Amino acid sequence: ISKSHHPRAVEAATKYFLTQAAASALVLFSSMTNAWQTGQWDITQLTHPTSCLILTSALAIKLGLVPFHFWFPEVLQGSPLTTGLLLSTIMKLPPIALLYMTSPSLNPTLLTTLAILSTALGGWMGLNQTQIRKILAFSSISHLGWMVIIIAYSPKLTLLNFYLYAMMTTTVFLTLITTKTLKLSTLMTAWTKTPPLNAMLLLTLLSLAGL
Repeated sequence: ISKSHHPRAVEAATKYFLTQAAASALVLFSSMTNAWQTGQWDITQLTHPTSCLILTSALAIKLGLVPFHFWFPEVLQGSPLTTGLLLSTIMKLPPIALLYMTSPSLNPTLLTTLAILSTALGGWMGLNQTQIRKILAFSSISHLGWMVIIIAYSPKLTLLNFYLYAMMTTTVFLTLITTKTLKLSTLMTAWTKTPPLNAMLLLTLLSLAGL
């Protein structure tokens, strides 16, 4: 993230490091609390309510669910497009895998609340943006809300949704990298350079929106 040595990039890198470190510490803390109370170290079989609550919060911070979402748009905005692509897709895989494995022991009430808030706020906050990376960040938050709300009922469906999301986001980012587009204003004039590519971007954005 901080490869460009721009102050904004360094700030994004610091924010990313601090949030992920705090979340990782919370994951370890939840497993330690559970071991202290029950003598069981296995993170996939948490039984103590406090541990379940802490683990749910930790995974929400790692994924960037509302109300722990503030770091994600900022970090994505401060990163180059290629790094943004990695942050939006591959770097979401470890927390999603953790969520998948520990889904039976997570707090369902908290999880549903966070998911509904993420879905609503992700769509709502993306409305007023002109920076494409921020719009994609809020789109990611909204999609994660849908994934998290379904994990309690069908974890495999969550994974399928994640793969589809990753595929479509990759397409969008690669198109933006090819056309070197960062703002909506430049996107409006970019269609003259490569009309087929921009037509494909339009279709991808529509399918990312769920049409």
